Amino acid sequence: MNKKQAGPSLASMRLAVQVVPGAKRSAVVGMHGDAVKIRLQAQPVEGKANEALIRLIADALGLPKTAVQVSHGHTAKRKLVEITTNTLTLEVVRQALIGMVDKQ
Repeated sequence: MNKKQAGPSLASMRLAVQVVPGAKRSAVVGMHGDAVKIRLQAQPVEGKANEALIRLIADALGLPKTAVQVSHGHTAKRKLVEITTNTLTLEVVRQALIGMVDKQ
């Protein structure tokens, strides 16, 4: 009998972010309390800032955009972003994003 091997299970994690839309350029700028502070060039109109946030986080972590979504705070500056991955931990995600501060 041929049994299918189950791949690594995907885990979801939530990351708090503080977003500043309408910036000159998109960049991770540090921490704001327990949230990662991110400036976005996109305006908060018709979901453009949320799309830019998803793209920035996915690119920074080497994940597809489908692995990142805004779960809470769609219209707020403080958001919860849900990241689905089988290889990264929340601490690794935070460190990867904060590590971008020095590279910009």
